[in-house]
Amino acid sequence: MGEQTRPAPAATSRGSDLLSLGSFVILGLPDGMLGTAWPSMRATFGAPVGDLGLILLLSTVGSVLVTAFVGRLIRRLGVPTLIAVAGGVAALGFAGFAVAPGLWLTLAVAVLIGMSAGMMDGGLNTAVALTGRARLLNLLHGAYGIGTAIGPLVVTAAILTGSWRPAYVVQAALDLVLVALWLHQRRRVRASTGSAVPAPAAPVPHPSAQWSRRRYGGVLIAGMSVFFLYTGLEVGAGQWEASFARGYLNLSAGATGLATFGYWGALTAVRIALAIRPARLAVVVRWGSGVAVLAAAVIWWQPGVVVTLLGFVVLGGALAGVFPALIALTPLRLGEQRAHDVIAWQVGAAAAGAAGLSALIGLLIGATSLAVLGPALTVLAVAVVVAELILDRLAPLG
Repeated sequence: MGEQTRPAPAATSRGSDLLSLGSFVILGLPDGMLGTAWPSMRATFGAPVGDLGLILLLSTVGSVLVTAFVGRLIRRLGVPTLIAVAGGVAALGFAGFAVAPGLWLTLAVAVLIGMSAGMMDGGLNTAVALTGRARLLNLLHGAYGIGTAIGPLVVTAAILTGSWRPAYVVQAALDLVLVALWLHQRRRVRASTGSAVPAPAAPVPHPSAQWSRRRYGGVLIAGMSVFFLYTGLEVGAGQWEASFARGYLNLSAGATGLATFGYWGALTAVRIALAIRPARLAVVVRWGSGVAVLAAAVIWWQPGVVVTLLGFVVLGGALAGVFPALIALTPLRLGEQRAHDVIAWQVGAAAAGAAGLSALIGLLIGATSLAVLGPALTVLAVAVVVAELILDRLAPLG
């Protein structure tokens, strides 16, 4: 992938695959860290609990702006260069987190962090999805899950030693390592492919090419809506679970870190399982989103602390395969030519949902209490199911 002009040797392709997986581990780390770190961060800054939503909201501004152009950036720069740039931007942003004297700097650099995530997420999802390698796509998101599962443990370890800040020093250092590795990979790809100019491939017509502009627009909006709602549910649950566990269920910092690890760990384990033993993509989406409704309802019901926390674990496992499956289904619905840009737009919609809906949950919590988390997650889970049904009606897979 990336700046290749003809198929790369297996060793080079394996190198790109491994770097892609490592990149998604590093991409997932801060998503697992922030919610766990926030109770301590807000104590440091003297900020209200709902201000976590402001950080997420500003980060999505950068992410959405970048993903609108990811397709063109891939064609112009190639994947290795794009991800190296993303790593550099992320390192700068997380260094700002680590040294922030107040919430104002954290909010300022959140835009940079969002831009980096948009380039990395959109670039790698697009590149891998267009190869048709569903197993690698599941592994990619399993790697993200590994990062999100490790993130709470990294923050918890930092807090137990006295401060949350070292966790973000580690994150910035890892992003700098990522920059060096992707620049090295770019040189390897160039050396292995030479300067041959590829013969233009004859485009294969896809049924979607015959759609009216109105139908295509409807499918595009419906698809982006699914991604928007899905990631709002996934990230909203992961980001607010720590505050819910500490502020509402009255768990200790250590127990909260383990509980959050359970959510992200389930997300990761199921994604890796789906990479090893794939299931039909449409079935994964349908069953995963359906079970998510039941799990969210248990969190709303709150029959007991243990059962409520298990609801988060089941929710993470249910959602695990949905996002990779939706990405993999996009070229099948729209054809590769349209999917090249649309996947990046979907990732942008996902970033908007992750930040915007998480911020909305924060506003609801600020206006009411942490008890509103369960109802909010249940409404989102039902909305995901409805949006998927509309998308299937507009663009059936046959």
